[in-house]
Amino acid sequence: MPRGVHLEEATVLRSGMRLPAGVMTVVCVVLVGPSAPSGAVSAGSLPVEPVRDVVPNRVMTWNICNPCETSNVDRAAEIAAYAPQVIGLQEACVRDVELIRDYLENLHGLVYHVEYGTVLRNWGRCGGAPWSPGAFGQAVLSAAPMTDVVKAEYPDGGSEDRGYVAVTTTVGGRSVRVFNTHLAQRRQEAVRAGQVRVLAAEAARHDRAILLGDFNAVPDAPELAPMWALATDTDPQCGPSPTGTCQPTTDWQSKFDYVFLRGITPLGHRVLPTPASDHHVLHTDVDLG
Repeated sequence: MPRGVHLEEATVLRSGMRLPAGVMTVVCVVLVGPSAPSGAVSAGSLPVEPVRDVVPNRVMTWNICNPCETSNVDRAAEIAAYAPQVIGLQEACVRDVELIRDYLENLHGLVYHVEYGTVLRNWGRCGGAPWSPGAFGQAVLSAAPMTDVVKAEYPDGGSEDRGYVAVTTTVGGRSVRVFNTHLAQRRQEAVRAGQVRVLAAEAARHDRAILLGDFNAVPDAPELAPMWALATDTDPQCGPSPTGTCQPTTDWQSKFDYVFLRGITPLGHRVLPTPASDHHVLHTDVDLG
């Protein structure tokens, strides 16, 4: 008996019963299983939900946590729950993002373009064969096409290579420059200061910009000063000088994740803890008018 065939199924197959074509198709799927590798939904599958629109003026940043024992189905479901126009992911392996994008389309009816800002090829981080390790870094998903893509590594990444990816895309019906970054790990303040100077100088070339990412620093950290001179955070309670209750964005109750806005007005934001990562989902609706 083939592996995975239950006794009842085998009995039906041996009995010579003539099954309707539709029923036979279901039986074959049950017995054989999905044909796509790694459990991915096959290209011919229909979405379980109708195709739907994204929120056109919503942007989101999320460090998806790596390495973490989280399924890409769950990651896609988190994103689909808020359906942003643009998403910046950090600690992202290319293979994971490919599956997340497929699940968003096939399971949730949300279609995104993707640009990668990989900085490492690391078997320990992303798996793969030792001679072809997975690529690790940032990714931007956008419902609109992206142009003028820039992928850069910081001159000093600290204990691990770090960088940013920048694209021009559409948010709220307007063209905007979007940056996604992940700065050096904690206790590397001097390294982060250099990285912020590089990022701020690039963003300053644009009158209207959105900077997403995990900055690994709390709002009043001195190394973030160039960012505060350039842009404001979507959370009005967060700044270099505390003005109220600044919502934490991590499981250890620190504010590390930001949506910095330059020449753009925030309309409202949400910080949403999730079991899928040690960083919370942060999304905001914006007015580019």
